[in-house]
Amino acid sequence: MVDEMDCALQTKALLPRVARLMKLFGTDGIRGKANEDPITPEMALRTGRAIAAIMGHASDSSKRVVIGKDTRVSGTMLEYALASGLASAGFEVLLAGVIPTPAIAYLTVAEACTAGVMITASHNPYEDNGWKIFGSDGYKLNDELEEQMEDWLLAPSTQETLDCQKSVGRITPLTDAADRYIQHLTQAAGSLSLQGLSMVIDAGNGAGYQVAAEIFRRLGAEVIVQQDQPNGTNINDRCGALHPQVAAALVVEHGADLGLSLDGDADRAIFTDAQGQPVSGDRIMALIALALKQRGELRGDAIAVTVMSNLGLHAAMKNAGIRVITTAVGDRHVIEALREHRHSFGGENSGHLIFADHATTGDGILSALQVLRLLKESGQSLQQLANCMEEYPQQLKSFAVPAKPALESLGGFSALLDEADAALGDHGRQLIRYSGTENKARVMVEHRDPGIVAHWTEKLSAALLEAIEESLAPK
Repeated sequence: MVDEMDCALQTKALLPRVARLMKLFGTDGIRGKANEDPITPEMALRTGRAIAAIMGHASDSSKRVVIGKDTRVSGTMLEYALASGLASAGFEVLLAGVIPTPAIAYLTVAEACTAGVMITASHNPYEDNGWKIFGSDGYKLNDELEEQMEDWLLAPSTQETLDCQKSVGRITPLTDAADRYIQHLTQAAGSLSLQGLSMVIDAGNGAGYQVAAEIFRRLGAEVIVQQDQPNGTNINDRCGALHPQVAAALVVEHGADLGLSLDGDADRAIFTDAQGQPVSGDRIMALIALALKQRGELRGDAIAVTVMSNLGLHAAMKNAGIRVITTAVGDRHVIEALREHRHSFGGENSGHLIFADHATTGDGILSALQVLRLLKESGQSLQQLANCMEEYPQQLKSFAVPAKPALESLGGFSALLDEADAALGDHGRQLIRYSGTENKARVMVEHRDPGIVAHWTEKLSAALLEAIEESLAPK
């Protein structure tokens, strides 16, 4: 559901407090502990057959699928199982190897594939894995297709209707996949020259460890790369998008213009300015939106963001005459809003940025190219550009939970939410949600007064965990 905002403070009642939870698909595909249900070779094989059964019947289906992966040790195991499931259904399979998620979205279209699959658990530790599925248009599956896929995967195997004896598809390495993605992004950069700019890249020992530095060097930037020696178990290990301090220290040490921290599949980016200070995703979205509007490239003078974006972003956009469309958490929902309204830019505070004229999903490297373009065009530092908005004090607390009951079922806690809303008034808000990829709850509180933020974050977090535990106690 998408809600168009006219006021910076109308965010409390944007969405229901709890959305329906699916058993397999989360916020971004299927994810969990590798070699434990559902992230097993058996489920990967069934996923391949499910793709064939559900997406292979269209009259224009090429019966071809491209598969990529990040650097996790379990990636190859799942890649082979998924490819086997597809090949057993007569599909041709292209193996792109270790490559960023947005490269798979691009190659799905470039190779006229029925689907693309990225094997990754994004920012999660190496023990986790999963897969994201793209349709033939390069976009992530919508809710309806995910529901069909989940129903098929959870049905007893005797209900499978594929005749796997009729034909066997070929499995072929796509050896030029990385080069084609690099060429795609350098072409998107146009005449941009990064001569005179220096940057630090923390590749997080993930999927972008090879291609990221190559792209920026081809465009003339001086690049210092760290965390680009993956060994199967060090992806996101005290590095990458969740640890921007790694890049920050190197930025200061080398006197670089900015730092870029990528997550495990390189579909999002966290930036650090020349002083070694992290720049929030909301500030990055604000400075890009203002620049696009000034160039006349912000279609509809609007952007799409999620409910997690800071109230300060809404206020800055309102002052600039830019409308804000707010969606549920997940870059897929942002993309759906951009497509529905035919707008060109949006993203998440977590670092997923969508440039709809160039990509069908979030792309950390493309995002960095756009930020570097602004530094070149304006002659300003990232710190100066990021001062385009004021951020409200905000605190986000994430913690493990033993279950994810509907908040409405936790009677006492629901009453506390009403009390919090009254206390926060028109100058703040609270947002409680369960993670779509982990067994965690997230409590976010925002207000002009940081003391109020700290008080309600702790109070709501403790009360939620207590209410969940009480709901599980024997009656």
